[in-house]
Amino acid sequence: MKRNTGFILAGLLLSLLLAGVVSNFASGSPDGLDSASLKGCTVGADEEIVDGTCMASGFEEHELSDSPFADYGLSFVDNSFLGTAVAGTVGVLLTFAVAGGLFWLTRSRRPAVDSAEPR
Repeated sequence: MKRNTGFILAGLLLSLLLAGVVSNFASGSPDGLDSASLKGCTVGADEEIVDGTCMASGFEEHELSDSPFADYGLSFVDNSFLGTAVAGTVGVLLTFAVAGGLFWLTRSRRPAVDSAEPR
């Protein structure tokens, strides 16, 4: 086992824990960009813009807004806690796989130099 393998596995485990469990306790309130884009508009109870002019008044749904992983959850899972946990876990695993693949493709292919040999 290489020297960095334990560090990488610990980071993966921590990321999976954060994405699968802790992400369910994140705030559901709008973030800074959402609230700044609504300045100057009146928002109704159903979170639709009812009056005013603001950056978000030209908002349109994204073409993938009905995809299975939209809105940080799984659309086909009734339990929102489980849907968010699975979506976060899958996201971390996909990111880890893509990053690992890129690191593997770009790794140095030169043979290691033995430091015991004189120069």
